[in-house]
Amino acid sequence: MIDLKLLRDDPDRVRASQLARGDDPALVDALLAADTARREAVSAADNLRGAQKEVSASVRSASAEERPAVLERAKALAAEVKEAEAAQGAADDALRAAHLAVPNVVHPSTPPGGEQDFVVLSQTGEVPTYDFEVRDHLAVGEVLKAIDTERGAKVSGSRFAFLTGQGALLELALVNMAMARAVAAGFTPVIAPALVRPEAMEGTGFLGAHAAEVYKLEADDLYLVGTSEVPLAAYHSNEVLDQVPARYAGFSSCFRSEAGSLGNDTRGIIRVHQFDMV
Repeated sequence: MIDLKLLRDDPDRVRASQLARGDDPALVDALLAADTARREAVSAADNLRGAQKEVSASVRSASAEERPAVLERAKALAAEVKEAEAAQGAADDALRAAHLAVPNVVHPSTPPGGEQDFVVLSQTGEVPTYDFEVRDHLAVGEVLKAIDTERGAKVSGSRFAFLTGQGALLELALVNMAMARAVAAGFTPVIAPALVRPEAMEGTGFLGAHAAEVYKLEADDLYLVGTSEVPLAAYHSNEVLDQVPARYAGFSSCFRSEAGSLGNDTRGIIRVHQFDMV
């Protein structure tokens, strides 16, 4: 989630980020309003608690004639404090919901728009040309009996696949190579859980704008991760680290509903519901 101090100090930057993403900049104003309302609710509750403390302290020193009025005032303040704390709780919930709706601020160099608006930063080597029709990855995978999307669809539905033979061995080799390179670069390899609690998913921003992409196991109140970054980010949650930085390379199976990607990369295994990733 974005830094609320950044939001308060430079809301125009956050609005510009929303526009660059193609998202609604009005969500920034909603978050600003929720932040203001929450701070006002906290202040109101604090002031009432202070007043309640003062009145409670004055009960002992009040005379017999004054005591009934003081007690009545203390009772009234207790009710007001209870209402103010309920209002603060509601303001906290509203702020959290508004906060989750606004994604992180994009880097200034990021081009606005969608996938078709990419900018090439660098290119190494020349793109080869061939005097024959080049097969795509699925056609090659089918010839090699390495990818089987037909049986994947039969067993699990659309956008699932079996990796078989050389396909399975290739994935395992790539995972091992990626982990070996990460270890050589000083990272600690981690095989991370693919199921996490709501707070882990929420803390990495997946229950905000990306909630539709996430699979949930309602009976267990657990979420299937879309990347091992989620459990890795939560690995040290609520801890104070003695040594930083801590570098981890995570592997997990990943799951995404691919909501909103209808018609995009539907052929093959580019945009599937389950895949493994380092």
